[in-house]
Amino acid sequence: MSGRARGVVAITGASAGVGRALSRLMAAEGFDVGLIARGRDGLEGARAEVLAAGRKACLCVADVAVASQVEAAAERIEGELGPIDIWVNNAMVSIFSPVADITPEEVRRVTEVTYLGAVYGTLAALKRMRSRDRGVIVQVGSALAYRSIPLQSAYCAAKHAMKGFTDSLRSELIHERSGVRVTMVQLPGLNTPQFGWVRSKLRRHPRPVPPIYEPEVAAQAIYWASQNPRRELNVGWQTVKAIVGEHFIPGMLDRLLAGPCGYDSQLGPEQQQPRPDNLYAPLPGDAGAHGVFHRIARRRTWQFLLTAHRRAIGAAGMMALALAVAQRKPRRRKTSST
Repeated sequence: MSGRARGVVAITGASAGVGRALSRLMAAEGFDVGLIARGRDGLEGARAEVLAAGRKACLCVADVAVASQVEAAAERIEGELGPIDIWVNNAMVSIFSPVADITPEEVRRVTEVTYLGAVYGTLAALKRMRSRDRGVIVQVGSALAYRSIPLQSAYCAAKHAMKGFTDSLRSELIHERSGVRVTMVQLPGLNTPQFGWVRSKLRRHPRPVPPIYEPEVAAQAIYWASQNPRRELNVGWQTVKAIVGEHFIPGMLDRLLAGPCGYDSQLGPEQQQPRPDNLYAPLPGDAGAHGVFHRIARRRTWQFLLTAHRRAIGAAGMMALALAVAQRKPRRRKTSST
């Protein structure tokens, strides 16, 4: 191992997608990593990447929908790596379907993993962090936590619930004058393996709402949020537009999303073929961090760079304005002749 770790981070949903990209980044930044997910194959791949970066890894096969398994994972991580400094609630499942075609069991499963999994992870983290009066909890959210879209009702509802839970917790921590910090990162559409294994009842193959970003963009934002005190961090202009639009023109967005903007943007050109999904159990194999949208996925977003460094940019702008004013030549007054 390359020296003493900067700390310990626990990541749910660490076997693939955003969680996989984040585990690599955290290890590269000097953190030992607790890896939590259902699929052992993906976890083994994530552990190999953490070890290759010179850091320790603790592999925990667990379903975040089961509170006792989340608690056991937290206990194991602290036993092997030490006190957890950062807990990231990232695990999720979803279903693409009109509301009329979803079963009650499917809605319950999406809710248990995507929302209650974050609740159980938060409780496990708080149990350890509050007594130490330090630590950071990062909730991985979405633009859909503010603005719901058609065909993803269960997932949108779960992300809305996560935001509501987090807002309540934040106020309670402030009331306690706690040293524990909670933040939420709202993400855009991402090129992850999700769209190859998500349950779908659509005729065409599902895809992320454009513009699409690589999972490393999300990982960078989550890492930044864990290191900087920010109540909430929005990533990508599309996320900002969705949140602002929901505040000011929700009715107009309802109608806009009822058309091609809400439907065709989530559907690829190819027909959906019968395939297994990961709603109730992980699929075998190591899917890694990326999906199949490499050719159109973006590797950076200027919006995140601007928001992450908004104080420095604002200060530089004020300084430039002050210099411009100081260097401006005074106008000569015209004198009248007598």
